Amino acid sequence: MLSTAFELHSEYRLRVARAGSGSPLVLLHGYPDTLQIWSRLAPNLAESFQVIAFDWPGMGYSEAWPGGATPFHMAERLMALLNAWKIERAVIAGMDMGGQPALAFAARNPERVASLIVMNSLVQWDERTSWEIALLRKFGWNRIALRYLPRLVFERALRTFLPSEQTLDASLRSDMWESFRNRRVRDFIVRMCAGYQGTLRQLAGSYHSITAPVLVLWAGRDKHFPVEQAKRLHSALPNSRLEIIPHAEHWMPLSMPAEVASRILEFLSRNQ
Repeated sequence: MLSTAFELHSEYRLRVARAGSGSPLVLLHGYPDTLQIWSRLAPNLAESFQVIAFDWPGMGYSEAWPGGATPFHMAERLMALLNAWKIERAVIAGMDMGGQPALAFAARNPERVASLIVMNSLVQWDERTSWEIALLRKFGWNRIALRYLPRLVFERALRTFLPSEQTLDASLRSDMWESFRNRRVRDFIVRMCAGYQGTLRQLAGSYHSITAPVLVLWAGRDKHFPVEQAKRLHSALPNSRLEIIPHAEHWMPLSMPAEVASRILEFLSRNQ
């Protein structure tokens, strides 16, 4: 588990983890994750970078900030944090619902992005996903499931995000579940899902403007976001590299941290 601390930003508590030193590398999580989704990957990256992971405002153990919940609002929060930390340029890495804000941030703030890494995210509004996500998006049933069936959603994530032979250790599972079971967190995620759904087409239209070097790093066995998502993202980005980890599952930073770190570090060594 990553060692964490709470910081105040505009009087709101934000949970943050830091490791290593050097150029900053900021990690953006999705749901039902917390910053601890990076707990096995961060030590590998911290040998070369100052790694910063945080719980998004409104998620994990961070307090919610006022405002919307689209990828563009999330990108604005990332900008506020980088300014508060006096970070002029950083490597930004996002996975799952952290991938879209990373892309939005890079599109709108090219001077602040040294390199970008996007992993296992819904990045094309009209591309194939798992039947579950397609159904939830089409009928809005995710709002019902998130609000009233949190245990079912959480357990389904564990079964489909990790290889069948792997489980979360007790401390990591507790960190994620105690956050996700919080009604305020789930209410924010409901808003976030709606915000992402409503703006994903707009976001995809901005990919061509991203000038930073981008690593599109994908799990070959992602059960929710097939590699077609990655291939189309790669083709839309003018300065990107596509890498597929054939046997990886959605939560590959947990299940294959050494392999993921190796791919990231090799990419960054070429683009510094």
